[in-house]
Amino acid sequence: MIQERDQATKKAILVVSFGTTYPETLKLNIESNENLIRKAFPEYEVRRAFTSRMVIKRLAERDGLQIENERQALERLRAEGYQEVFVQPLHIVAGAEYDKIKGIVNHYAHAQDKPFAKIRLGRPLLYAMGQDNHPDDYEIAIKALVTQLPETDPASAVILMGHGGMHPSNAAYGVLQLKLEDAGLDNVFIYTVEGYPSLHRIIDKLQQKQVKRVTLMPFMLVAGDHAVNDMAGEEEDSAKSQLLAAGFEVDVYLRGLGENKAIQDIYVAHLRSAITHPPHGHAGH
Repeated sequence: MIQERDQATKKAILVVSFGTTYPETLKLNIESNENLIRKAFPEYEVRRAFTSRMVIKRLAERDGLQIENERQALERLRAEGYQEVFVQPLHIVAGAEYDKIKGIVNHYAHAQDKPFAKIRLGRPLLYAMGQDNHPDDYEIAIKALVTQLPETDPASAVILMGHGGMHPSNAAYGVLQLKLEDAGLDNVFIYTVEGYPSLHRIIDKLQQKQVKRVTLMPFMLVAGDHAVNDMAGEEEDSAKSQLLAAGFEVDVYLRGLGENKAIQDIYVAHLRSAITHPPHGHAGH
C-alpha cells in the first residue's frame, strides 16, 4: 500500500530549452535555472530536455553527453510512474520550439489512456500582456532586463538581439519595442536575426537621435552561436561590423538572459502559476 501511494504521488518538473553546445553557457544560463527551480520546488523531481535535435546530436558526438529531447524525457517520466508533470520552457516567446512542446503536452493531456494524472505547460518569458487579469509578462521582463542594462545618456543606446523567424510569434518583438517605449526606455531597441524588426531600421533611428555609442546585448536565453557570430562576430555582415561601418562606437555584452537572476525568478513564477492555476488552453488535467 505504501509503495502504491508513493507511486500515485510521484511529481516531476521538466525544464525544456532549445539547448546550447557551449558548455560554460549551458552551466550559466540553463543549469542555473534548473537549480533555482529545484530549490523552489524541492518536492519535485527536476529533469532536463532540449528541443534542438542538432544540439543534442552535437553534444553526444563531441562530449559524450546524453540529453533527452522533450518527447524522450516525458516518455521516461511516464515509464517511471510519474503522475503529475509540469513542463516549464525556458524559451523567450511562444514560437515554433514552444509549439513543439505544447503539441506533445496536449497529446499526453488528452490521450485516452491517461499516461499522466496531470500534465501542464508553463508560459515562456513573453506571453500574457495584462489582459483578463493575467500579468503583463512584457512589463515584468523589462523590469528584469533593466537590472543588467548599462547606464545610458542621449548619446548612447542599447541594442538587443532577438532570434525571430517566420512564426507569428515574431510579433512579440514589435510588442516588446512598444513596451520598452512605454517604460520610458527610449534608447533601448530590439532587432531580430531572422525576422522583424531589422537592424537597418534601428541604425536609421540611432542616426536620427545622433547616438554615438551602442551596447549590443543578446535578448536570448543563452549567448550562443547567434550572439557570438551574428551579433558580435568579425564578419562584415555581423551586427557589430555593420554598426562600426555606420560610424558608431560599439560595446558588446556577451551574456544570455538565463544568467539574469531576475529573469530566472520569472521562470519560477511562470512554473508556480502553471502548478497552482488551471492552464490557459495549453493542457488539461
